[in-house]
Amino acid sequence: MLRWFCGHTRRDRVRNEVIRDRVGVAPIEEKLTQHWLRWFGHVQRRPPEAPVCNGVLERVDNVKRGRGRPKLTWDESVKRDLKDWNISKEIALDRSAWRLAINVPEP
Repeated sequence: MLRWFCGHTRRDRVRNEVIRDRVGVAPIEEKLTQHWLRWFGHVQRRPPEAPVCNGVLERVDNVKRGRGRPKLTWDESVKRDLKDWNISKEIALDRSAWRLAINVPEP
């Protein structure tokens, strides 16, 4: 979509990073991570007896799985993102501080 907006095609061989810089759009990976962390902050601020906390934060360990690597769960990916962004879980309890911590600025 951004290529079309800039008037480039794949044959022009212009990198995606260059196009994003020209348009002033942050990378989609960072925006998705911001979205997941926003939802995580919402879940953290809910009371422990809320249904969303029971469904998202609890893991069922008695299910027999097939061979291969264990599936990456939502809470494991959130922990990884928190570690990568150097953010602690406790900040999520303060909504305004959490929004500032997970904000991805547009270039």
